[in-house]
Amino acid sequence: MGRFLYWMNVSLDLRIEQVPGDNGAGEWLRIDEELHREFNARARTLAGMVQGRVIYETMEEYWPRAREDASLPDFMREYGEIWTSAPKVLVSRTRNSADHGTRIIGGDDAIEQLAALKAETDGTLGVGGAALATQVLRAGLLDELLLFTHPAILGFGRPLFDDWDMPIELDLLEQRSFKQGVTMHHYAIREVSSC
Repeated sequence: MGRFLYWMNVSLDLRIEQVPGDNGAGEWLRIDEELHREFNARARTLAGMVQGRVIYETMEEYWPRAREDASLPDFMREYGEIWTSAPKVLVSRTRNSADHGTRIIGGDDAIEQLAALKAETDGTLGVGGAALATQVLRAGLLDELLLFTHPAILGFGRPLFDDWDMPIELDLLEQRSFKQGVTMHHYAIREVSSC
């Protein structure tokens, strides 16, 4: 049985974007070489990536080209290679094709298909996208959170989960600090209050 892990950069007030559509590229983020190498190491261990359409299309637009862009630092080219080669699942009602080894799940039974994917996977599946993570959490399928907290309070913007107002009990699995002031907290989800 696999595990679903929601991995996200967040502000101290658990916002994932300040301006709608910035898709994790806000100026408040402090992603340097040290942090990016941590991302690469963790991404390399995933059994696969499960992404919603918005985050998938953001990644698809940049990372396949980045792996061959000699003007980029080696750690960014490396992540481009990791993302492009990793087994991926795109959860979308509107897309019916995707490249780079991507399987598409969509339709009214998407959650059931994700549950089957989890059951047949040996390892951790990274979940990308707040809307998808919220649906997976609501279905009781989300197992872990991996949060990279940047030293900023945004005060407004998109939250870690969309339309979620129930308590979630967590167990801390590991934590780490980075030079730029970013902290990493990896949690197991212990219990989610019923909706």
